[in-house]
Amino acid sequence: MKKNIFKLFSALAVSATVLTGCIEETFPENSTATSDQIGTSASALEGMVNGLPSQQVQWYFVYGSAEQEETDMGYPMYMIAQTEMLGDMMALGSEPGYDWFFPYNTGHTAFGEQDTYSYLPWFTLYRFIKSNNDIIGTIDLESEATTTEMKGFAGIAYAERAFNYYMLMTLFEPVDNIYTDCSNVLGLTVPIVTEATDPEAAKNNPRVSHDEMMAFILSDLDKAEELLADYTPSSGLFPSLAVVYGIKAKVYMWDEDYANAATYARMAIDTFGGTPVTEAQWLDMTTAFNTANQAWMWYLTYSPENMSNLCNFIGHISGEAQWGYSALSYPGILSSLYDHIADTDFRKYSFIDPAKFDFYDYQSPLGAEWIENAIPYQSIKFRCKQGDVNTYTVGGAADVPKMRVEEMYFIEAEAVGMSQGVAAGVAKLNSFMQTYRDPAYNFNTSDAREFQLEVMWQMRIEFWGEGVAFPTAKRLQPDAIQNYEGTNAPSNRFKINCRGIKPQWNLVIPIEEVDANVALQGNNNPNPSGVVTGPTPIGEFAPGNN
Repeated sequence: MKKNIFKLFSALAVSATVLTGCIEETFPENSTATSDQIGTSASALEGMVNGLPSQQVQWYFVYGSAEQEETDMGYPMYMIAQTEMLGDMMALGSEPGYDWFFPYNTGHTAFGEQDTYSYLPWFTLYRFIKSNNDIIGTIDLESEATTTEMKGFAGIAYAERAFNYYMLMTLFEPVDNIYTDCSNVLGLTVPIVTEATDPEAAKNNPRVSHDEMMAFILSDLDKAEELLADYTPSSGLFPSLAVVYGIKAKVYMWDEDYANAATYARMAIDTFGGTPVTEAQWLDMTTAFNTANQAWMWYLTYSPENMSNLCNFIGHISGEAQWGYSALSYPGILSSLYDHIADTDFRKYSFIDPAKFDFYDYQSPLGAEWIENAIPYQSIKFRCKQGDVNTYTVGGAADVPKMRVEEMYFIEAEAVGMSQGVAAGVAKLNSFMQTYRDPAYNFNTSDAREFQLEVMWQMRIEFWGEGVAFPTAKRLQPDAIQNYEGTNAPSNRFKINCRGIKPQWNLVIPIEEVDANVALQGNNNPNPSGVVTGPTPIGEFAPGNN
């Protein structure tokens, strides 16, 4: 059944993303407006723009069917998938198969050209891009009839498109490794599809180089910066000028242009004007990581009227939710990452310590007995909205963070350290940690690599379940160690140690796209499925093939 549905929807997905097919949800319901009419109507454009956030949390967004794939839920898919790829998250319960994302962690299956775990990351982002292109293509920025508001809508679409291509770049641009031979595709990213790309051009549209993609993304961000300078979006559901600066900081980090990354991270912080999540907010059992606050620069939100009981973020990530898969899979943190968190750091209380109440006075809507019976290292970071653990339309109708200001502080720290001297970067890191996370924190080193890895560790702690640290780890290639004395990896398939990166960190372009685009034939990333299998002996790396 799964394979048949996969084929059934493949042609639809290709036409809706790479070619010029229309995506219905970008237009107001029951609309028959033409492109020209939309281009002259601020209200019609507003309807298209307002559809962007809801599209990004749409359940069964690509396949359109609950029978196919429960990871098919728009942007939140990347939050969990990237955390699992890092090895920082895994199912700790007796029913780990209910964690639909675990192959991202193990890489033992389903990452080839014909598999779900290449298909969904690719087509989800290109469908987002298609919606961005629809908006950009309807607005004539040179026309005197184009209002400041309409230009602002264009700015939002350019910023969204830039971010989506950044995501594609970090997921599909290959990093050299000892497990798969990437020599033929090193330095290649993905094809660029814009509002001007016609169907014939899409059939022979090559992967562009890293430098070409950088130039394209930065060009979009420059346009967004100009267009949003005089326009403030209605809410944090849409990228603001501060978010544009934040995306620039992320993009420059991937390029290892540390001076520009530091500049734009600081501009994002100053322009946004918000402050990091407080301890009280972090640990609140009714609002923690389900309600936007002063730290959230950009976020999405689930509507109670428009969500499913299973294919939603809280239902996958919150062990307290009684309606979703997480009630059976019990998502938790890798014990070695947990051990990296100081006991004086309140972020540690997001996970159940083996000592339970002897370590901390945990609070849960499910009560003390639930805590006592919880699996060690289980997460309680993402709470059910309003503390409702039983009603998915209440507890699951959450806000979802897409960019928090804390990321900019970490980017600034690493980027300053790599462009102005390690000591300056260490000072930035210590300042953030001591002010906002752990007054006892005091890191010291003069070694650049050690410093970068410490920033990465803190990002992995800070953004557990949000996926934000994945591009940093892929850039730094820190080794993946999941089999060690005392590991809490739940089975042998998770007990893998990889030198540099896991091979599945380089995602594969799906066969539907390769077949439709002749320029991709012979230029795909190698299949990482099953290249590394557990258990890797403790103290050793899995042997490489290169």
